[in-house]
Amino acid sequence: MKIKSSQELVAEAKKHIKTLSAQDIKKLNENNECVLIDIRDIREIWKEGTIKNSIHIPRGMLEFWLDPESSYYKKGKIDDKKKMILYCALGFRSSLATKTLVDMGFVNVAHVDGGFDALKKTGFEIIKKEKK
Repeated sequence: MKIKSSQELVAEAKKHIKTLSAQDIKKLNENNECVLIDIRDIREIWKEGTIKNSIHIPRGMLEFWLDPESSYYKKGKIDDKKKMILYCALGFRSSLATKTLVDMGFVNVAHVDGGFDALKKTGFEIIKKEKK
């Protein structure tokens, strides 16, 4: 049985989503025009930190926390009037997650080309998250 590779899935997703550079996102963030959503696993965040003022929504819960009809819905978790910018470590998972949000009907959503690594290199402030 031939399956699609994860690389094929990411490439297909990127055809249907908006990809922004870390530099573009820095400008949006400085103008308070976006909300940064970190979809990485909590263990990655404990190890490497996260972008200051970003919101952590684990990849596995993203659709459920943002769906008003879901029993897991997190009302007020994000300011959906602003552009939602998703990021993961390198941009692969966030590509797939952004495509899923587009499929759900979200229009003001994009992901970071190069992910957390690119954001760090662009000078975003990194904060540590302690284990609970």
